[in-house]
Amino acid sequence: METKTFEVTGMKCEHCKANVENALTSLRGVTRAEVSLAQKSVTVEYDADAVSPAEMRSAVADSGRYEMTL
Repeated sequence: METKTFEVTGMKCEHCKANVENALTSLRGVTRAEVSLAQKSVTVEYDADAVSPAEMRSAVADSGRYEMTL
């Protein structure tokens, strides 16, 4: 398992936070996603053999007007 923190732009409220966390935790291989609105970031615990950061970035983008920086 790996744990990394990524910057996410476009989040403004608790609804945004939930969208990003749900988008990430719905991916196979992601065990935890915790958004910090204050830091404009998300910390993700994931299996690098099952999911890539690029796949996570795509899932975040598909969940709304958010952009995750790798």
